Amino acid sequence: MKNQSLDRFEIRLSGLGGQGILTLGKVMGSGLALGHGYFVTQTQSYGPEARGGASRSDLVVSSDVISYPKAESLDLLIALSQEACNMYYRNLKPGGLLMIETDLVKQPPVNQFIGLPFTKLAKDKLGLIQAMNTIVLGAATFLLPFAQQRTMRKNLEDVLPAKIRDINVKAFNMGYREAKKSFGDPEDLWKFNSVIVSDDDSDYDSI
Repeated sequence: MKNQSLDRFEIRLSGLGGQGILTLGKVMGSGLALGHGYFVTQTQSYGPEARGGASRSDLVVSSDVISYPKAESLDLLIALSQEACNMYYRNLKPGGLLMIETDLVKQPPVNQFIGLPFTKLAKDKLGLIQAMNTIVLGAATFLLPFAQQRTMRKNLEDVLPAKIRDINVKAFNMGYREAKKSFGDPEDLWKFNSVIVSDDDSDYDSI
């Protein structure tokens, strides 16, 4: 399947220590690089505390060699805490999207955003809060026209230890499915973003 051409696309995953932000960044970056063949850089930052401190992981994705690895003008900001949302939304460029954890970001700083109660979904439907970040990965995969569902899921299966593989595949599928129900057509969400161009090869599968 032909991949969509990207000049430069910047993603910031942000939240609190203990939410699996850094792992999410590594798995998402791996899926886009190894699975899809894009050039990807991944940088990260986290507070002094292992849990509770601010944490972020940035990805720059491109069809060409990336000259500058840091994200500064975000196409997608994923904020899983109020603090992270307040801190980073100003880096979201015009036409960019904000996706939030709706139970933890009670006061979004902008009127236009999308979101799901990722932590509640992990707790109530899977019985494992630690799988929350994989639900986010599934939702983000649905959201991004250049991320193919089957490819991202296969990469997830490849990188995870066998003992946690099944529960995380369920989490990924749940995130994809819940995003599909809640977010609507991704092409409509990205219509004001000049980086995203409609592509008939986009892979919005049902599961």
